[in-house]
Amino acid sequence: MGAEEERPPSPRAAEPAKLRLRRELGLASSVSLIAGCMIGAGIFMNPQHVLYHMGSPGGSLVIWAACGLLATLGALSYAELGTLITESGGDYVYILRTFGALPAFLVIYVSTLLVRPAGIAAMSLTFAEYVVAPFYPSCSSMPVVLVKCVAAACILILALANCRSVRLATGLMNLCTVAKVLALLVIIGGGFWVLVRGSAGDTLQNAFADTTQQLGSISIAFYQGLWSFNGWNNLNLVTEELRNSKKNLVRAVVISIPLVTVLYILVNLSYMVVMSPSDIRDSSAVAVTWGNQILGDWAWLVPLSVALSTFGSANGAFFSGSRVCYVAAREGHMPGILSMAHVRYLTPSPALTFTAAVALIMIIPGNFSSIVNFCSFVLWMIHGTTISCLLYLKVKKKDLPRSYKVPIIIPVIVLLASIYLILAPIIDQPQMEFLYVFLFMLSGIVVYFPIIYFRYRPRLLQEATVQIQLFLEVAPTMKNVD
Repeated sequence: MGAEEERPPSPRAAEPAKLRLRRELGLASSVSLIAGCMIGAGIFMNPQHVLYHMGSPGGSLVIWAACGLLATLGALSYAELGTLITESGGDYVYILRTFGALPAFLVIYVSTLLVRPAGIAAMSLTFAEYVVAPFYPSCSSMPVVLVKCVAAACILILALANCRSVRLATGLMNLCTVAKVLALLVIIGGGFWVLVRGSAGDTLQNAFADTTQQLGSISIAFYQGLWSFNGWNNLNLVTEELRNSKKNLVRAVVISIPLVTVLYILVNLSYMVVMSPSDIRDSSAVAVTWGNQILGDWAWLVPLSVALSTFGSANGAFFSGSRVCYVAAREGHMPGILSMAHVRYLTPSPALTFTAAVALIMIIPGNFSSIVNFCSFVLWMIHGTTISCLLYLKVKKKDLPRSYKVPIIIPVIVLLASIYLILAPIIDQPQMEFLYVFLFMLSGIVVYFPIIYFRYRPRLLQEATVQIQLFLEVAPTMKNVD
């Protein structure tokens, strides 16, 4: 008999093995990711704005506590979503699995092209200002070009670190988190020392006098405070890289956000026992003013702490934000090259490179204050939609297996708070930034139908993807699901 015919290999056997992102985030790194993203420049710069809009020290402390409570309730609601939908991507993937492709695409369109790169740009600009400031002590303003060059260097360094290794990125994140927590403890200790000496001012006497009753001012104070808590949901963006995600997701939330809230309240109390309300309101950077009054020759520690805080927050935003881009590309809502990982380092290097490129572009015309104006507004639109996903699943999909359930009253409270935070600024103090955001979101619909719905793929884009894949040494990936 003749030799047995050789069978051709099946198409599945011919495909290269797909890669997976490693699960390298334990409980400590998860707590560090949440706390490290939240503790940024806000607590060193925003307390005077909260006090200004609330009108009294007591009122501002209530706002800080309420912001911490809202962040905790929101994170607990997101934790249930994270145990129901065990994929990375956070808001985007929850909206995609619940409400479908179009609303999810609009979220990813706004997030990857606007909100997250803008947040990284804002943090990098703040980092650059505090790094450059010691070299220009007698100048009222620093060279803008130099500040933006330092901010660009910050973005490039973080992009390289995140592309090189998940362990390197999380190690850097853990180091910066320890440094910024120590800085907050120094400020808290300084306030306690002033109290022990009996030289505290009278800021806390009649603490609630002159507290505003205007809803518009209260909503703006909330925005200022909530910016300092931004990042409370970042762990949901990297669920596939979290060890024992169904347990550690909830544990990390319960540990990190109350811890940060307590630190923030104690830091604000320290500011208030050292400085008068007028000193706090008139300060452009309240932590620096506090340092000048308490630390003397060691006052330089405060700008250094702010620089470390913003650097760590930018790193956390890089780490989590690039994963949103990566997941969206894997679902076909972004170019396919962004869903690939480096064949040796197992990091989503194309998504990281893309995020860095957009952030670098935003540095050119941007400044911190103009970026913050629209970021919080857009984020709470997205948060409100995501909380609606949880309420829908609780009502319509009661039988889905859940390892963790949050009482329904909690997402209801978060949804009502989101609606208030969206509508109050528009009604009380309408700004052109809000119109620009709506127009940008509408432009996403124009992009969605030809590119996503009708799957138009120019041949040039396909050829470019192959060349970029070879150049970056990346390959397709598979999902990590529990």
